[in-house]
Amino acid sequence: MRIEPFTVGSYVHTLKRGARGLPITGDESDKYRFLRILYCMNDEFLDENWNRDPVSAGGLFHRPESWSPRRPLANIVAYTLMPNHIHLLLQEIRAGGITAFMQKIGQSMTNHFNEKYDQKGSIFQGPYKSRTISNDKYMRYVSAYIMVKNVFELYPLGGLNGATANFEMAWKWAIAYPFSSLADYCGERHTPIIEKSTFEEIFGSPDEFKSFARDVIMGGKWLTQDFE
Repeated sequence: MRIEPFTVGSYVHTLKRGARGLPITGDESDKYRFLRILYCMNDEFLDENWNRDPVSAGGLFHRPESWSPRRPLANIVAYTLMPNHIHLLLQEIRAGGITAFMQKIGQSMTNHFNEKYDQKGSIFQGPYKSRTISNDKYMRYVSAYIMVKNVFELYPLGGLNGATANFEMAWKWAIAYPFSSLADYCGERHTPIIEKSTFEEIFGSPDEFKSFARDVIMGGKWLTQDFE
């Protein structure tokens, strides 16, 4: 997966991998901080105290009234946080928005990790990688890849193979995984992180997406181009 050119209106699959394959989060609080990053850093405005006691202040996605009106840098269509990398499906809505957003994510996570765990240097392996989504078919595969295949790899009862053999059980587990957008589409969670309209236009309903994901997972029918 390399960095590909894209323009305003493009949909882009981005990948940011930990240096030397090492973890990019240390504990659960780091993972929840990543969710707040997706909300707060995806904005032209940034308060230096953006992450100060968000839960006590009003919740993970609390936005103080004193902040400037929110102006996202990109639309987040889908995401999954893995132990040593991040997958995002983004739409470029202003020139340079995705690049600026990805830089903010990397810098914020690196600064936090180094300060918290007394480390030095970037926690990521160079700049982010990207692939521009060229058609609806590819969009469907990328959506399933990011939110289902990757989360299934974390399934505690045998990883991807175990999830494939026990799809229904694994599906319920995947929806409950907090650090992916799957629950926003196929569960009862509603967060302000993602922009749903494109996904809903392509799949129509959660049941249609589940059926598509099942067919792909069961058949191992990923597109020949690799995603990473």
